[in-house]
Amino acid sequence: MATRGNSDILTRVSEGTPMGNLMRKYWMPAVKSSELISDGDPLRLMLLGEKLIAYRDSSGKVGIMDHRCPHRCASLFFGRNEEDGIRCVYHGWKFDTEGNCIEMPNVPAEQSFRTKVRAKAYKVLEKNGLIWVFMGDQKKVPDLPSIEPALLEESEVRIIFAQRECNWLQALEGDIDTSHFSWLHAGSVELNQVDGGNVGKYQLINRAPNLNVINTDWGTMYGAYRETEKSDELYWRVAQFLFPFWTMPPDGDFKEHIIARAWVPMDDEHTMFVHISWRKNAQGLRVDKQGDPLPGIKLGLDFLPNDTSWLGRWRLAADKTNDYQIDRGTQRMKSFTGITGIHLQDQAITESMGPIADHEFEHLAPSDLMIARTRKALIKAAKEVQKGGDVPPGADDPDVFLKARAGDFLSDRKLKLKDAYAEQIGFAVNPTGLLDKR
Repeated sequence: MATRGNSDILTRVSEGTPMGNLMRKYWMPAVKSSELISDGDPLRLMLLGEKLIAYRDSSGKVGIMDHRCPHRCASLFFGRNEEDGIRCVYHGWKFDTEGNCIEMPNVPAEQSFRTKVRAKAYKVLEKNGLIWVFMGDQKKVPDLPSIEPALLEESEVRIIFAQRECNWLQALEGDIDTSHFSWLHAGSVELNQVDGGNVGKYQLINRAPNLNVINTDWGTMYGAYRETEKSDELYWRVAQFLFPFWTMPPDGDFKEHIIARAWVPMDDEHTMFVHISWRKNAQGLRVDKQGDPLPGIKLGLDFLPNDTSWLGRWRLAADKTNDYQIDRGTQRMKSFTGITGIHLQDQAITESMGPIADHEFEHLAPSDLMIARTRKALIKAAKEVQKGGDVPPGADDPDVFLKARAGDFLSDRKLKLKDAYAEQIGFAVNPTGLLDKR
C-alpha cells in the first residue's frame, strides 16, 4: 500500500507538483490533426490542469496557449480566428500561434506596448495525424519521443482518443496489470471456444501467471510467463511502461504488434486516452474458432457528440450514468462482465475506483509487481525532478523509446526475460525502418 504522501506525488499533476513538473519534461499528444481546421473555431483543451485553447491559423500553423488574454483575462475561446492570429473580442488584441501580440488596436499607436506583451503559448509540433505540445521550459525543448507507431505515416496508423473520468495513474495501470485480462475480458471464455493455434489460449489454461519485472532505460517492463505443453518452452506476455504516461499492452503476436497508448492527464480527475497502432497490427484473443467475436468483445467505440466545454471531447456513450450499459442477463449467461467491449470494461472498472483511487486502502498482490515497480520508478523520477536532479528517462534521449515493444510469444524456457525479449526484437517486423537503432 502507498502512503498518502507518495499517492499525492503519483496522482497530482498541476504546475508545481512533483508529477506535474515531471510530465512537463515530455511532449504530449494533445489533439488529432483533424480536430482543427484553418481559420476554424478555437478548441477548449484541458491539459495538466491548465485551461488552454488550440487553433489552426490561416497558414495551417497550430497554436496552443492559455485561454486567458493577457490584457484583462477574457477567454480567447470567444476570439476570432482570422488572418494568421486569434483576436480577443473584448478589445481586439491579436496574438499569433507563438503568443506574440501582433495588434493592439484599442491603444493609440504611440502608446502601444505590444512587443512587451505575450500570451502564454507552448511549443507545438504536428506529425502523422497528431498535434503534440510541450508544456515545460520553452527554452529547453527536446525532440519528439520515438514511440514506434507514432513514427508511421498517418495512413498506416489507427488513432483513437477517448476520455476517462478518473486519475491518469489508475487508468494507465490497467494496461500493466497482466492477470486481469484472463478475468475481466476473458472470464467467460472457455478453451474449446478458441483456435488451438492461438498462443493466447494459455491465458485461459492458466489464469494466474508468474511475473518477471525489470527496470529499463525507458521505464519498466514485465514478462508474465506460463507453462505450455512442451517441457522446454514458455509462453510470455511482455508489456511496457514508458515515461511519463505511455503503455504498450501485450495482447498480440510480438513480431507484428506495434501499439502505444498515452494516458494524458487532463487534470487530477480526468484522463485522455490516446491509442496509436499500426493498421496491420496483430490482435490477441478476439474471436472464436468461427471468427465471431468472443463473449464481451466488440470492436470500436460509441461516442457522445463532442461539445465545447472543457471536458467535452471524446466521451463514451456508455458511462457511469447508465452503468456502462451493463446487461445482467448476459453477465449471468454469457459474458463475465455483462459489459461489451474491452475498452469499456476497463473504463467501468477504473472509474469505479473513484476520481482518484485510495492507495492506502489497497492490498497489492504478487500479480501487481509491475504496478508496484512502476509507481516506485515514477516517484523516484518525480522527486529527482523536484529537487533539480537527474533528467527523467527518455526526456533528453527520445530514441531510447525505440527499444520498446510489447506482445506475446513462445520461447525457450532456458532464456531469461531480457534474452527472450532481445531474441523476439530480432524477429520483429520493421515498418518504420528504425529497428537498427535498437
